[in-house]
Amino acid sequence: MAQASRFAEVPLAPPDAILNLSTLYKADTSAKKVDLGVGAYRDNDGKPWVLPVVRKAETAIYESQVEHEYLPISGLKSFTDAAATLILGGDSVAIKENRVTSFQSISGTGALCLGANFLKHFLPQGTIVLLSNPTWANHKNIFNTAGLEAHEYVYYNPATLGLNLEGMLASLREAPNGSVVVLHACAHNPTGVDPTQDQWKQIADVMQTKNHFPFFDCAYQGFASGDLDRDAFAIRYFIERGFECSVAQSFAKNLGLYGERVGCYHVVSRTSEITDKVRSQIARVSRAIISNPPLYGARVASQVLNDPQLLAEWKESLRAMSGRIIEMRAQLRQRLVELQTPGNWDHIVNQIGMFSFTGLKLAQVEAIKSKHHIYMTGNGRISMAGLSTRNIDHVAQAIDDVVRNH
Repeated sequence: MAQASRFAEVPLAPPDAILNLSTLYKADTSAKKVDLGVGAYRDNDGKPWVLPVVRKAETAIYESQVEHEYLPISGLKSFTDAAATLILGGDSVAIKENRVTSFQSISGTGALCLGANFLKHFLPQGTIVLLSNPTWANHKNIFNTAGLEAHEYVYYNPATLGLNLEGMLASLREAPNGSVVVLHACAHNPTGVDPTQDQWKQIADVMQTKNHFPFFDCAYQGFASGDLDRDAFAIRYFIERGFECSVAQSFAKNLGLYGERVGCYHVVSRTSEITDKVRSQIARVSRAIISNPPLYGARVASQVLNDPQLLAEWKESLRAMSGRIIEMRAQLRQRLVELQTPGNWDHIVNQIGMFSFTGLKLAQVEAIKSKHHIYMTGNGRISMAGLSTRNIDHVAQAIDDVVRNH
C-alpha cells in the first residue's frame, strides 16, 4: 500500500508576477501586442542587443583557448577587483586601505542572497531589514528566506508620482537603531524615482544618526543616466561619510549578460583587520550556497572592464542604450500631451532608468491588456525599453483610452 505523500499539504505558491506576465504575452496571438513588463533592454526593433564589446570579448576568450577549471570561492579576481573599482571609484579610500571584500555572485540576486545570509549570521539578534515601499518584488523573498524580518519604509508618493522624502526620513528615524536599509543606488525599481544628490545627503544624515547599515542594490549602473560615475554617487558618498555598507552589483543590464548571471557582492568594513575576518566568513557562506561561481560570464566582464579600448566602447554603448530610453520617455509624454490625455505626464520624463511608474490603476492595467494587448505589471510599472518608434503611438492611444474610459 502506497504511503501518503509528505508534500500533500504543501500550498500552491502564486506564480511569479513578472514571469507569468511574460507567459501571457507569448501566448497572445495579436499582431499589436506589446511587452512592457520584461526588465531587459530591447532595441528599436524590439530585439535583444548583444553589445559589440561583448562580442569582441567573447572572440578574445575563444582565441585564447582558456581552460575551464574551478574558480576560487571568491570568484575571478581580475573581475571582482575591476567590479569594485567600477562601483566604488578608482580613487576609493576604502579600496586603498584594503577595507573592501568582493565576492563574485550569481548576478545581483545572488549578491543579495549572499549578503542576506552573511548578515543573518553576524548582525545582532532581531535586526530588521527595511525595504522601500514599493520595491523590487524579489527583495522581501530574499531576506525572509535568509531568516531576516523585512519591513517597509515610505518611499513613493502616489499623489505626486515622485519621492516622498519627508516620509522616508521619518520612517528611517522611527526604525530601530542599527537596522539594515536596502537602498536602490540608481534607477529605482519599480518607480524610476531617484533621490537627488542633496536628498541622498539628507538620507545619509538620518542613517548615520540612527546607526543604520546601508545595503545598496545596484542593478543599473551606467544604464540609468548613461554615466557610470554619476550612477554610483550614493554609494561613494556614503563610504566617504564613513559608513560600513554592503553592495549588490549586477552586470545583467549594463553589459547585456542576462543569462550569464554575472554579479558581485562587496562589503566595506571599518578596518583591514575586520575585512579579513569578513572575507573568511563570506567565503564560508558562499561555499555552502554555490561552492564556486561560474566562469564564462565573469571572463567576458573582466575582459571589458580591464581593456581600456573595450571599456571606452562599452561606455559609448551605455550612453546609446540609456539615450534611447530617455528618448522613448520624451516621445511617450509628447504623444500623451498631444492627445490631451487627462492628467499631468511630466513624471514620465522626470523618472529615470528602465522603469516608469505610469500611475495607471489595476483596472486600467487589466483593460489595456485585454483591449489593446499591452502587457505591464499590475501596479502600472512599464519597462521603457519595450517602447519603440514602431509601437509608441499604439501605446499612447491605449493609455489615453483607459485613462478616459476606465
